[in-house]
Amino acid sequence: MKSRHNPMRFREAWQGIRALMKDPDDTGQVFKIIRALSGNAGERQFQRLLASEHGPSILADDRSLLDRLSDRAYLASLPDGSLGRIYADFTEREQISPAGLVEASESVADDGELMDRERMLFGNRMRDSHDLWHIVTGYGRDLVGEAALLAFTYQQTRNRGIGFIVFVAYIKAGRASPEHRRLIRDGYLRSKRASWLPGADWASLLEEPLDVVRKTLGVVPVEPYPALRSEGAPALA
Repeated sequence: MKSRHNPMRFREAWQGIRALMKDPDDTGQVFKIIRALSGNAGERQFQRLLASEHGPSILADDRSLLDRLSDRAYLASLPDGSLGRIYADFTEREQISPAGLVEASESVADDGELMDRERMLFGNRMRDSHDLWHIVTGYGRDLVGEAALLAFTYQQTRNRGIGFIVFVAYIKAGRASPEHRRLIRDGYLRSKRASWLPGADWASLLEEPLDVVRKTLGVVPVEPYPALRSEGAPALA
């Protein structure tokens, strides 16, 4: 069954952004806003995946990126410096897990959209690869890092829900620091020079050295920057 066009739900998105401003760590609101304003962005991205180098084989093999990222023994067996090993260290340090993103996405009420297996697989891969994008780009999970990565993601996907979150973050950042605004703009500009990350074969790239992955994807990582963590963020392990 083909994915239908989703109407824009601006009131729902505004409610979500107000809740997110009160609690920046409420990841469920991010999914709520994206779903409310995504329109047909997901279908456009899916069609691009079908025409990409790795897309058809990924869909045909029914590969679950979540299963790979949840296999701690597998990740621990990878060489030091590989994307997968760094991901394992990253999730341990940040005290997060791939299941956390699943839980946050499922906390949002279903909008009634019906998707076939392949579209569902693509949507799940986009969700599950988010923290891999953090590692490859160098943007942290702090407030400005998340905003910069979402700016990077918006340029790649043209999802208006993501764009709306970035816009609000950019406006809010201007009240605190011009440097934070520069970092958000930087995320968007770096994305223009990168390959299309939704089409990356992440399962295979997990075993590659991080510098090789970045070269393969055309990603120039951001220079270290002062992190801005929310008051409610958990302490780093």
